Amino acid sequence: MNREIWITGIGLVTSLGEGRAAHWQALNAGATPVVDTETFAPYPVHPLPVLNLDAQIPRKGDQRQMEPWQRLGTYAAGLAIDDAGARGLVADMHLIVAAGGGERDVTVDEAIATELADRPETESGPILNERLANGLRPTLFLAQLSNLLAGNISIVHGVTGSSRTFMGEESAAADAIRIAHARLAEGRGEIALVGGAFAAQRWDMVLLYAPGGALWQGAPVPVSERAGGGAVLGAMSAFLVLEHAEHARARGVRGIAKLSGVATDASRRAGPGDAAASATGLLAKLPIAAGALGVLSGDSGAAVQADEARFLAALPDAVTRRPGTLIGHGTEASFPAHVALAATAIGEGGFYPVLDPADTVSRAAPRQILVTGFGIFRGEALALVEPAI
Repeated sequence: MNREIWITGIGLVTSLGEGRAAHWQALNAGATPVVDTETFAPYPVHPLPVLNLDAQIPRKGDQRQMEPWQRLGTYAAGLAIDDAGARGLVADMHLIVAAGGGERDVTVDEAIATELADRPETESGPILNERLANGLRPTLFLAQLSNLLAGNISIVHGVTGSSRTFMGEESAAADAIRIAHARLAEGRGEIALVGGAFAAQRWDMVLLYAPGGALWQGAPVPVSERAGGGAVLGAMSAFLVLEHAEHARARGVRGIAKLSGVATDASRRAGPGDAAASATGLLAKLPIAAGALGVLSGDSGAAVQADEARFLAALPDAVTRRPGTLIGHGTEASFPAHVALAATAIGEGGFYPVLDPADTVSRAAPRQILVTGFGIFRGEALALVEPAI
């Protein structure tokens, strides 16, 4: 069994606003990046817009017990359910979430990092293990459980089908969508909610990514002009309602777009070209048709962009767009966000204008849009979106 899977609902929040209509309008109106260059200087971030949390999380007690990334994800999940007109289907809706490890106690992290800074490398491991075993409150870890996002979505929105949570940065999101698509296509369910959330305005994210040289410093520039110098993190959340086409037709719902396939891999990245070769192998698994192909690139500006450039160079007729210049990079939320933007363009019967100086000038409306995802440290992914007929 290989059933056709539609995207029937989209919940999208980035620094540009919320909802697919708002993003379609903003990107076509020549929106400029919304960037905070002061709070985490020298590392810029794309901040969250102001959200009316009450609209999707009506109980103040629920809002208080969530961390910001959980509130953001729960809010976007509600937008997706409403967009699909699926409030009456939540009891049978499967839930697959891509999540990070939650927000950390920055004071504790800074104290441990300071202690390790002047110690020989041979001592750092034992010291870290001792602090993890004896210096941290057990309740700290309870507050960081990644599956709390799925739990909050279930509690607030009543989504009570099967539930799965994936961790592992960008790869978590790509695999979440791939598995949700595969399960529905194979007949193991009729409707699913899948996505991720990332709160970028956090010192612990700076502490995590900056030492590895993964973050851009100083005034932001387009992703294509960073020469691998790093990502600008962007607060965002994206959830998709995936649905078997016949199930959607039976309840009188048209698909926004068809999700024709998702393929993922994790190359060793032992040298230049490894990630590009991985993506080329993934491309062969997708039903690419002849004709104009749109590409929504997941280029983050990190070092792996050289490999993505190699991969894109092998698609000479593709019309490429790089949303990362405007919304930043949201790790677990980036791939779902880009799939959401691709589905929105397909649903509107058009494509976005140039978003980055390296984008293809042509604005031909593609029949298929390929979404690329190259993780900062690991993981390659592709998704293909086309009209739902």
